[in-house]
Amino acid sequence: MPIQFCPWCGNMLSLTSTENSEETKATLAFVCNTCPYSFLMENECVCHYIYTKRKELDDVLGGADAWKNVDNTEAQCPACNHDRAYFMQLQTRSADEPMTVFYKCCKDGCGYRWKE
Repeated sequence: MPIQFCPWCGNMLSLTSTENSEETKATLAFVCNTCPYSFLMENECVCHYIYTKRKELDDVLGGADAWKNVDNTEAQCPACNHDRAYFMQLQTRSADEPMTVFYKCCKDGCGYRWKE
């Protein structure tokens, strides 16, 4: 069933469950959260969940190859307090803003990344 909209105000309707004191089974109704419109479901409703596949994200810094030929400098790693880190500068904002400096810890086994 497609998304339902209120014929009076145009807002999206919410699906709610209501219990009748006369009957033991619950009934479903589409109700508007902004106006008094409601629509009782008379037929049986079957809900299906569709899970979308998430897109794989690209590494904006170029992946593992981007760190192969970069220089290192004295910078303290926030994770392990190692005193050397690889660095690269990229223009991530508009041209009148300073470049962003990305760091990667030089210590084997750490590899923590941060930026300034």
